[in-house]
Amino acid sequence: MARGTARRAGAARAPAKVREKKPTAVGGCLCGAVRYEVRGPLRPVVNCHCGQCRKFHGHYGAYSNAATKDISITGYRSLKWYRSSSFARRGFCKECGSSLFWERLKSGTISIAAGTIDPPTKLRTVRHIFVEHMGDYYKLSDKLQKLPGTMAN
Repeated sequence: MARGTARRAGAARAPAKVREKKPTAVGGCLCGAVRYEVRGPLRPVVNCHCGQCRKFHGHYGAYSNAATKDISITGYRSLKWYRSSSFARRGFCKECGSSLFWERLKSGTISIAAGTIDPPTKLRTVRHIFVEHMGDYYKLSDKLQKLPGTMAN
């Protein structure tokens, strides 16, 4: 398995103590070909308004995030990764086209499209990023934090 990628089902197993841990979240694509389990904490949802997220999702992207080591994916053969920049890639189902993941390479985390997580998610949305790049066809009227660029700014 390549470094910095989520575990495939049937890949090297974690110690028994970790395997027994109940999933924090489960989810998948529209057709069910790609499913995942998260066995660790999820970050609150962040809405990204960058041009790439808007193209990938058809609107802004709403993402949670988890450690790569805490995510296991089944149906990996139906998961396609697209290298969208020099530093990141995006994962989608090649059967139904569902947008599933965004991964900053070598970060140790994967962002998970919040709409793909099966309810109840127990998550909440906390901020908007890249609002300087948001589409001209909508307005943000909520009271969430709005950052002009990334969360690192």
